[in-house]
Amino acid sequence: MDLENVVVKKDPVIIFMGTPDFSVPVLEGLIEKYGVRAIVTQPDKPVGRSGEVRITPIKEVAIKNNILCLQPVKIRDSVDEIRQLNPDLIVTCAYGQILPLDLLKIPSLGCINVHASLLPKLRGGAPIHHAIIDGYSKTGVTIMYMAEGMDSGDIISQKEIEIGDEETASSLHDKLKILGRDLLLETLPSIINGTNSRTVQDEAEVTYGYNISREDERIKFDGTKRKVFNQIRGLNSWPGAYCELDGKIIKVWECYKTLEVYDRKVNGEITKLYPDGIGVKVGNGEVVLTIIQPEGKKRMKASDFINGYHGELVGKILR
Repeated sequence: MDLENVVVKKDPVIIFMGTPDFSVPVLEGLIEKYGVRAIVTQPDKPVGRSGEVRITPIKEVAIKNNILCLQPVKIRDSVDEIRQLNPDLIVTCAYGQILPLDLLKIPSLGCINVHASLLPKLRGGAPIHHAIIDGYSKTGVTIMYMAEGMDSGDIISQKEIEIGDEETASSLHDKLKILGRDLLLETLPSIINGTNSRTVQDEAEVTYGYNISREDERIKFDGTKRKVFNQIRGLNSWPGAYCELDGKIIKVWECYKTLEVYDRKVNGEITKLYPDGIGVKVGNGEVVLTIIQPEGKKRMKASDFINGYHGELVGKILR
């Protein structure tokens, strides 16, 4: 679509709501094309061992562009303040809080959301991770009207993208945030003019991509080699898959599958040492861990870990 030649009724008053890096291209695209009256993002939080308070990526954009930035602990406490800004449209993208009904009713053009999946697939807070972990061959971005239920509103537009075997959560994240920006800018003229389509989600097709828990991060060596492979790349580069060796945490960032089969070994047992990694028995075969991060250390090649390990690794059990 040639956005420069699209005629719309007027430039709407837009409020944007988002928090992480994923939201930044979407916000920047809105600012460039339409302008944004105000930005709502999560409160700043301490990060890392130092406890240093770091502002959200979206707040950085607000400061750079001299745009009013609200950071309510609970969004329902700022409904009146948002109402006073008289928005025609509220755009959200990975904001991080469920919007109350009285807020959804404020803008005349509605509240729309940029969601990183092909709804109704993968509703929830971690659709990018789960697209890979759960073995999807494709995913994408959905522009949707917001409703009270989690990611349950009517679909306005969608674009899909293939998920290759080399895809990680990090690389897919970077592709989808650009796709989300582009699809939103393509879709907004029809929303502003009231000519957009809307499709009710098929509840029979719903799946979920809930936020990643600590237990989701533990590598499940009793799964198939495909599932283990998907889990490791689906958690790269955040928060990372992990296992334990000698009672210490080891994060695993990369691996590959082999054709080896070990009927007499237990799942999680180190099978052999390869020139590039550590072979591990899984449910139906073997994977080789190639990039790991021992507790308290930086990422390293598994071959370097092998060279520095004192003792016999083969036969040990990763849990």
